[in-house]
Amino acid sequence: MSVLSLKPRQEASRQEASQEDVAALMREIGRRARAAARRMAVVPGPAKDAALREAASALRAAAPAILAANAADMAEATAKGLPAATLDRLALNPARVAAIAEAVESIAGLPDPVGRMLATYERPNGLTIERVATPLGVVGVIFESRPNVTADAGALCLKAGNAAILRAGSESHRSATAIAAAMIEGLTRHGLPGDAIQLVPTKDRAAVGAMLTGLDGAIDVIVPRGGKGLVARVQDEARVPVFAHLEGICHVYVHAAADLAMARGVVRNSKLRRTGVCGAAETLLVDRACAGTHLGPLVSDLIAAGCAVRGDAAVQAADARVAPATEEDWRTEYLDAIISVRVVDGLEAAIDHIETYGSHHTESILTEDRDAAERFLAEVDSAIVVHNASTQFADGGEFGFGAEIGIATGRMHARGPVGVEQLTTFKYRVRGTGQIRP
Repeated sequence: MSVLSLKPRQEASRQEASQEDVAALMREIGRRARAAARRMAVVPGPAKDAALREAASALRAAAPAILAANAADMAEATAKGLPAATLDRLALNPARVAAIAEAVESIAGLPDPVGRMLATYERPNGLTIERVATPLGVVGVIFESRPNVTADAGALCLKAGNAAILRAGSESHRSATAIAAAMIEGLTRHGLPGDAIQLVPTKDRAAVGAMLTGLDGAIDVIVPRGGKGLVARVQDEARVPVFAHLEGICHVYVHAAADLAMARGVVRNSKLRRTGVCGAAETLLVDRACAGTHLGPLVSDLIAAGCAVRGDAAVQAADARVAPATEEDWRTEYLDAIISVRVVDGLEAAIDHIETYGSHHTESILTEDRDAAERFLAEVDSAIVVHNASTQFADGGEFGFGAEIGIATGRMHARGPVGVEQLTTFKYRVRGTGQIRP
């Protein structure tokens, strides 16, 4: 049943019918996904890889259609006055489409996560017990402005033997539809079920609510990719497990023993490589012990690169161009060329600040003191903790996962970039020779 086939009625009746149609549509999508997941669970690794490589070829062939769809999405988003960070996440060009296809190919080249022997042991009674990796089942992905999520999520789910239900935001719907069509074409050429990747065909927000209910048990896990409002809603309302992060309030701590030249490069990259990604640094912490030599150049570099700096009294004293930071700044994910800067009294104070204001996403320490680095890595409770490198490495592709379906900051099952291994669970296989329990 299509939500676009309603006949004209009174407004209330039309709205009620629309909700019923969306619910029916989503139940059918869930039914098809569950059937596809059962088939995908037993597809051999080489068949999955061949289908993914074919999907990558189909994406390259469909590049003109994908770019045309994206141009229409961009025109509408620009007319609506959406923020620059949103437009950056939405925008595609030939290089980005090529990168999407390359990511799908790289996922095809990963080891098959399904069927991995995680443990095996024999009990005194002769029973042999094996713990084996298995697919999760059906993964629901709700995203907003990043059309590449369509391919990344679909490919990762497929590689892990799952089916995916993808719900794109209204701003990226045309682009996501074009990408999904190319992906499905590649799968079906190799005999895999086209329903293994389904893009929800309606922009109606009721579709999100339906997915959060789990579609009568069809969906096994939900992954939200978007702004704080979307993620908060999913975490509040979902009746199935969620892999997500609410915010990316990421920190770079310049320790007393930091190399200044390295720090200047890493700080610039962490903040400004792409300001709209969740791994972009939002707060810079500088140790008071090195502030006299390091703080001025670091702040000057950021301002010269077009970044607004908001700082405490010590930072303002180091550069008159610094605006005063408020308590709210330490809790803000700017996703823009803005950074908050604070001078801290040593490693303990830096860790305390991160624990107080951070979102458990990604934190970096810059230091040549190995003991300080190891303490930071051990004590900072974030999904990703980095020594002497940019926070913008918080990315599944950079971790060797091919791509990621998202970043998870929770503590259950998946944490950090969610790749193919995190999209599996396990079961126990027990082999006996007739044993009975006394």
